[in-house]
Amino acid sequence: MTTPLDRPIKRELELDGTRYTLTISPEGIKVTEKGKRKGQELTWRDIISGDAALRRDLSLSVGALAAE
Repeated sequence: MTTPLDRPIKRELELDGTRYTLTISPEGIKVTEKGKRKGQELTWRDIISGDAALRRDLSLSVGALAAE
C-alpha cells in the first residue's frame, strides 16, 4: 500500500558538492539550490505527458546553436 501525496515533502540532495532542496508536492517537483528561493519546477502533468523531456531537448538544441 502506498501513502497518498497530500502535502509537500522536502528532502536534501548533494550533487557534485552542491546542496539542493527537493520539494515534492501534489502539484509537481521543485529543485532549488540550498539557501536560494528560485529553482527549477516541473508539474506532474509535464513529466507524465513528456513535455519535460521535450523542453530539455529543446534547451539542449538551442544551447548547441548558441555555441556555434
